Amino acid sequence: MNDASPPATAADHARHTNGLSSAQAAARFAQYGPNATPDTTVGFLPRLLGKFWAPVPVMLEAAIVLQIVLGDDIEAAVVAALLLFNATLGLLQEGRAQATLDALKSRLALSASVKRDGAWVIRPARELVPGDVVKLSLGSVVAADVTLIDGEVLLDQSMLTGESVPIEAVPGLQTYAGALVRRGEAVALVTATGVKTKFGRTAELVRIAHVVSAQQKAVLRVVRNLAGFNGLVTLFLVAYAIRIGMGGREITPLVLTAILASVPVALPATFTLAAAIGARALGRQNVLPTRLSAVDEAATMTVLCADKTGTLTRNELKVTTIAPMPDFDEAHVMTLAALASSEGGQDPVDGAIRDAAQHASVPDAPALVKFIPFDPANKMSAADVTGSDNTPWRIVKGAFAAVSALTLPMPEAAATAEALQAKGFRVLAVAFGPAQALRLVGLIALSDPPRDDSAALIAQLKTLGVRTVMVTGDSPTTAAIVARAVGLDGPVCPAGAIPADVRPESFSVFAGVLPEDKYKLVKAFQQAHHTVGMCGDGANDAPALRQAQMGIAVSTATDVAKSAAGMVLTAPGLAGIVAAVKEGRVTFQRIQTYTLNTIIRKLATVLFLALGLLMTGHAILTPLLIVIYLITGDFLSMSLTTDNVYTSPIPNVWRIGNLTIAGILMGLGLLGFCTGVVAVGIFGLGLRLGAIRTLAFLALVFASQTSIYAIRERRHFWQSRPSLWVAASSVAAIAIAAIMAITGFAMIAISPLLVLATLLTATLFTLLLDTIKIPIFTWLGIV
Repeated sequence: MNDASPPATAADHARHTNGLSSAQAAARFAQYGPNATPDTTVGFLPRLLGKFWAPVPVMLEAAIVLQIVLGDDIEAAVVAALLLFNATLGLLQEGRAQATLDALKSRLALSASVKRDGAWVIRPARELVPGDVVKLSLGSVVAADVTLIDGEVLLDQSMLTGESVPIEAVPGLQTYAGALVRRGEAVALVTATGVKTKFGRTAELVRIAHVVSAQQKAVLRVVRNLAGFNGLVTLFLVAYAIRIGMGGREITPLVLTAILASVPVALPATFTLAAAIGARALGRQNVLPTRLSAVDEAATMTVLCADKTGTLTRNELKVTTIAPMPDFDEAHVMTLAALASSEGGQDPVDGAIRDAAQHASVPDAPALVKFIPFDPANKMSAADVTGSDNTPWRIVKGAFAAVSALTLPMPEAAATAEALQAKGFRVLAVAFGPAQALRLVGLIALSDPPRDDSAALIAQLKTLGVRTVMVTGDSPTTAAIVARAVGLDGPVCPAGAIPADVRPESFSVFAGVLPEDKYKLVKAFQQAHHTVGMCGDGANDAPALRQAQMGIAVSTATDVAKSAAGMVLTAPGLAGIVAAVKEGRVTFQRIQTYTLNTIIRKLATVLFLALGLLMTGHAILTPLLIVIYLITGDFLSMSLTTDNVYTSPIPNVWRIGNLTIAGILMGLGLLGFCTGVVAVGIFGLGLRLGAIRTLAFLALVFASQTSIYAIRERRHFWQSRPSLWVAASSVAAIAIAAIMAITGFAMIAISPLLVLATLLTATLFTLLLDTIKIPIFTWLGIV
């Protein structure tokens, strides 16, 4: 397919008054392809298989194979169940981009009236080609990018441009696929079809828009760090085992134990669970997350790009100012204007005037005889009325320049109109009197007013460390006025292409932008290392909503916007954004604690295996004990996703390097404790290998559970109370391990006194860990 459509002008139409012939249309269809966006749906099976090809799944799959080889079917089944659980969660969270594309396509015209072989025929919209002559009628959807060549229509282009006010389209004006004809009829020449239309480019941006969430990056970095470090330790284990003459039947369980100890088995599931709990909490605050990663991203959001129309404003025209001329009052101006406005039509200007006129009461109001609809040629509508004495009068309402040309000059009216237009208002004039001697009655200014809560939202976000910028397709003048009204006092970005190196702190308003501009702006901010939130309501916002880490659709948003967003506000107003930021930071703190706990435990466990091998000449833990340890540690510790936490006053940042350093330092403490307990068992109590393994298992479980209370709080552990689930899971893990050790289930039994002594020692160790963790957290900026 060629990259450019042929030029299409009114001269082309003059040469082809009969439209294209069937042969010409077929040739162009073969050259340019169908007037549709390509179907890029990925099948279920490829998506399913993709869930099993990632660092964590691959490590788990290796462990399953080794367990099956060794005949450990129960352990293999446990790990396989977790693998399937993670894959299922991933599949449930996919398909957002495809849903957005489907919603976009549903807004396109299904058929079009096109001139072929000299006759008007109805053809499927996908068959249109550049150069076709099409008819635009009331209520129809424009099927391709076109240039008007005859007639006049009122076009609603808000789907693509975001402008709340329809435009008057006359010959020579270009409009786009997806625009709705609100009034009139016209003939147009097709200039672009399919992916070459502005609508098609929007759909293509949605398809390719993708950003790796901070959560995904965090999981991958944790797995990478643990795999790299623990892989080296495992190689040492194998080398040392061979050196001391261990046989293959002993080395294989040792390797399996090391792999199971290294894999952060429940980390992906915990991230998902924490986000799901946060999503449930947000649901009670009228916020519906459609992509769970958006909950975590809300904690790290540093800049919010807010669309103007329908997001910061109400997306409804309102009469803002009424300026009556001498001898008239506001009630007379609105009453007369309402008589010259259509009733029950689709014109938003007339609707706003009639709504405002309901509050105007004029006892001597004239009676309507005949309404004359708006004429795009003279930019006016009119009404013939009669007074109480049956005297005929005429009312004219329309653009100030057109109406004032029919009346006596009034310099003060011209000055007032100019001042109102400078404020970004749409100004109409109303004249009344005999048809040949009209008199200017007054001026009416209309605007799309800001939401009542927009200014408060922006102020709250500022206190939370989130900068808000306005991104709109409207004019710079109008955008600047709304921006000032909601508290955005910074400069407006100059018209033209948005600089590739633009920063959010450079401007407060970006006006006159198209969908691809919004998309590029979000990417530019992301390349400047910002976590970007994008708030919008229209299909024109879909690519940017999809690209942003946190796409937010307001309650009045189109289905296209809602399917592209990661969050949907289900109630009017924007308070849900602040709620999302706060709840996201709660979720972040919970996940950060679990991640730190995972790093500490995994590093300490693998090093403990190495020291145990050096001390005993055997594997200090069996694969079965490691699986039990995973259940009591990885899974029961998932209760941290419900913990009571403090939120950060500034955006959170994933610092996996710093978390890893903290994990190493505190993991060495856990390693020292477990090694000391085993050393006492070997050299002080003279325990045999089986009992040593039981004691090592208890030391790991007890110290891992008690140390949670030190790391869950950034200050001393007694300064906040853990959640009921955290406390209950710790009691359950300790009880399970103690009962198994005392009864000898799956291990050699040891005395209850030794079990109790190990638990008390682990508690003392946690008190020491709580003391040393504060300077570590302060040094590494873990808040």
